[in-house]
Amino acid sequence: MKNYIKGRLRSFSYAFNGIRILFKEERNTRIYVVITVAVLLLSYFLRISHYEWIIVCSIIGLVFAMEAINAAIENLADYASDKEIHSLIKKVKDLSAAGVLLIALIALIIAFIIFIPKLLTLFPF
Repeated sequence: MKNYIKGRLRSFSYAFNGIRILFKEERNTRIYVVITVAVLLLSYFLRISHYEWIIVCSIIGLVFAMEAINAAIENLADYASDKEIHSLIKKVKDLSAAGVLLIALIALIIAFIIFIPKLLTLFPF
């Protein structure tokens, strides 16, 4: 049991190191942090519902998770190809980037659905 717990703690340390790398080394993550802070402040200011908070927090988590997966795939692809442009490596990297773009677009759509009606009540035209 003791070894099991040590193994789990070691796994968490690897995961936290990955989060540190994500925030320190990935440029897009810094952009997502700024957007996240803005969205959280807007969510608080507009007093979104509990269900809307669940959706907002979930989509924020999905964007960061997808960015982590994309970064891992890109790093592995760069290592495997020694940074040479091979058509299959390019395809893998493009598909991985597409995943991030798709979840970011979904996040934007969700933001419009949640925030636009609330903003329109504050600033009617």
